[in-house]
Amino acid sequence: MRKAVCAGVLAVLLAPWSLEAAPRNKKAQPDYVPLGEWARSHVYSVHWLERDKTVELQGRTSRLIFNVESRSDARRAQINGVQVMLAFPLLYQNGRAYISQIDLSETLGPILSPPTNPRGINIKTICLDAGHGGSDPGYQVGSHDEKKYNLLFAQEVRAQLLAAGFHVVMTRTTDVKVQLEDRTAIARKAGADLFVCLHFNAIPNDKDVHGTEVYCLTPAGAYSFNSGGEGDTRWVVGNRNDEKNMLFAYQMQKSYEKNSGFEDRGVRRARFQVLREATMPAILIEGGYMSNPSDGRKIFDARYRKQMAKAVVDGIQAYKRITKGSSESRTNEGK
Repeated sequence: MRKAVCAGVLAVLLAPWSLEAAPRNKKAQPDYVPLGEWARSHVYSVHWLERDKTVELQGRTSRLIFNVESRSDARRAQINGVQVMLAFPLLYQNGRAYISQIDLSETLGPILSPPTNPRGINIKTICLDAGHGGSDPGYQVGSHDEKKYNLLFAQEVRAQLLAAGFHVVMTRTTDVKVQLEDRTAIARKAGADLFVCLHFNAIPNDKDVHGTEVYCLTPAGAYSFNSGGEGDTRWVVGNRNDEKNMLFAYQMQKSYEKNSGFEDRGVRRARFQVLREATMPAILIEGGYMSNPSDGRKIFDARYRKQMAKAVVDGIQAYKRITKGSSESRTNEGK
């Protein structure tokens, strides 16, 4: 019975809407639907937290918060306390908020009604991709090269995954440069069930920016988060796993924000090559800003990297548990 209800919820999430009164986004021209109508059809109550700025949707097991003010980025949303950047900004006209159909199906859908693996499919092999390496140092902050800490981080995550019973494949185990296309090829050859790319961030001229970001592949028909509304919107092979990519990124951001002590900068979308070419659910973690004094101290501290690695392992475990399709995970997916 519970499975039938969940299937019905997902069907409604993905169902087409009447769009006669909905405005259109001028650049990408996605379909938009009234947020209030969607909320009522899914038994959410609607409340303004701040009139004409932030609106709350409260359901039985989920709480959604949307920013409708374009000046402060109307892509920002929160799903059960975790920040998620929408593929398209909400539109707000004449006192009504509108959300894109792409976000209903590709952002909210996978999180609120998670996809599950077929019976007998078990997540066992994880490919860890330590970014940069060799002649490619990544970001450099003082004497610290990103490539070094990416690898140290990956090694710590590997140790904890092995202890948890997973099989782990590394795209690099030493300070060597691995071509981007070879990283996903290693994962495919090993039959990896998940691909996790590990990086750290930096803004040399701005030490105030801090926090973690988890990226998954941009869905077809949408622009990447940092593209400025320009660039490629075509379907690529990684889009085969759009639903699971988003669910994986969400669970990882949720775990990282809860367990690592870093600021939550949200789940975001990008067309990084390793995400485009991955044939399994894939994410890229920007695990903090080396250029920020507080984040940097944690990144450079081996003891704190253990805590960060635990957050990654917990995120993988949460995703595995939910996609296994147990009744408990389906009932509590948004909590």
